[in-house]
Amino acid sequence: MKIIQALISVSDKQGVLEFAQGLAALGVKLLSTGGTARLLKDAGLAVTEIGDYTGFPEMLDGRVKTLHPKVHGGILARRDLPEHMATLDEHGIPTIDLVCVNLYPFRETVAQPGVTLENAIENIDIGGPTMVRSAAKNYTGVAIVTDPADYAPILAEMRASHGALQLATRFDLAKKAFTHTARYDSTIANWLTGEPEGIEATPSIPAPAPSIFPERLQLAFDRVETLRYGENPHQEAAFYREPQIPAGCIADYRQLQGKELSYNNIADSDAAWECVKTFPEPACVIVKHANPCGVAIGSSLPEAYGKAFQTDPTSAFGGIIAFNGTVDADVVEAMNERKHFVEVLIAPAFTEAAKALLQTKQNLRVLEVPLATDLHALEFKRVGGGLLAQTPDAFSITSSNLTVVTQKAPTPEQIRDLLFAWRVAKFVKSNAIVFCGGGMTLGVGAGQMSRVDSTRIAHSKATNAGLSLTGSVVASDAFFPFRDGVDVLAAAGAVAVIQPGGSMRDEEVIAAANEHGLTMVFTGFRHFRH
Repeated sequence: MKIIQALISVSDKQGVLEFAQGLAALGVKLLSTGGTARLLKDAGLAVTEIGDYTGFPEMLDGRVKTLHPKVHGGILARRDLPEHMATLDEHGIPTIDLVCVNLYPFRETVAQPGVTLENAIENIDIGGPTMVRSAAKNYTGVAIVTDPADYAPILAEMRASHGALQLATRFDLAKKAFTHTARYDSTIANWLTGEPEGIEATPSIPAPAPSIFPERLQLAFDRVETLRYGENPHQEAAFYREPQIPAGCIADYRQLQGKELSYNNIADSDAAWECVKTFPEPACVIVKHANPCGVAIGSSLPEAYGKAFQTDPTSAFGGIIAFNGTVDADVVEAMNERKHFVEVLIAPAFTEAAKALLQTKQNLRVLEVPLATDLHALEFKRVGGGLLAQTPDAFSITSSNLTVVTQKAPTPEQIRDLLFAWRVAKFVKSNAIVFCGGGMTLGVGAGQMSRVDSTRIAHSKATNAGLSLTGSVVASDAFFPFRDGVDVLAAAGAVAVIQPGGSMRDEEVIAAANEHGLTMVFTGFRHFRH
């Protein structure tokens, strides 16, 4: 289908002038509206403004511009039906063969501090989505363009096809267009259904802050790839990204080398990355089956890696390694010295020397992820027939948040290790017990139904790795329901404990700590992770 006439009306004017120039060079007639028309005219293009085309001016402060039979007739008429084409001829309506539209910036408007409800409402596009949907519905005769990234490919195809676009191209553009309007409407619905009822739209009164939990939640994701399988080979799987990825999230990865990522690779990589990026010091996190099996900080990344690996060399085999700094040749050499088999290696950057060394491990997946600590607005978990939503567990404590509840107070060195252990415990599946010392994990007990069992497992892990727990500190992600867990960690050699507190038996637990000569601090916050 050859493009004879195009209508261009965009809020995001990125690349639109070059696109219009390309269309004009192919002999396409141009229609446009408002600011877009002025931009094209100022560049010397022959453009017919929509008011001149329809015979009606823009009205109602721009609310009505393109809502006219001469616009929608030209878009919606089926080219394969003679009666449709005869109706166009009868009313003097030429066909519009390409529609280039993107919509008022509602998302950007409501993200501004102090936005008023009136301003938000005025940034709800009406004519734009109507044209998009009309053109997408009639994709057999019209090309709909909503994404500036499509400008260049469209022009390239038209140049190669004497001004025409294939049906397959128009169908792909239509699918993208319906997604565009669906997500636009979803953004509006999410924002408005989070608004309190009965508010008055006045320019001077800011819109009340929307609820973070809209009454009707609409979600949008783009498929990145279909994965080989899910958690198990008999399950099918795919990976999707949000349209706007928060900075520093694992979904923003760039794969430098290695095999395709699996479902479990991505899930475990997320666990490792979310943990390592919380440390300000050079840090290394090794994850196996979604749990940290080794975490350490150091004066350098090689030092941090060596300490993290030492925690549990057995579990580290086939794990995921994440660093919060640039990986250089020294880091790779440290991994090679230990003959450490790794599934995925993650860092914000890699030196050229490191990349050269890593290329000898062709199956190793190497991911580069920008280092940032932005958080998702909400976290989600599917349940049968529903969805759980919560805000991220973003709370971090400092020494000022600690309450000493035992007779013995912690030393400054113990406070540093307690805070380190607490940071790690936040990323260990409940029930979580983490022994630490000297800026490294010594034993990790994760995912047990009993906290005392987690304590015993953490002790056993340390023993198997040949690590002494004498003088260590312990973090518990939630309170000790009984004193038995304290008895076990004291027998293992721990000298200090950090926990939320809040048990009915806190006094019993504190008494046990005093009996063993432990220091214990309460945080007042727990970190369940399921």
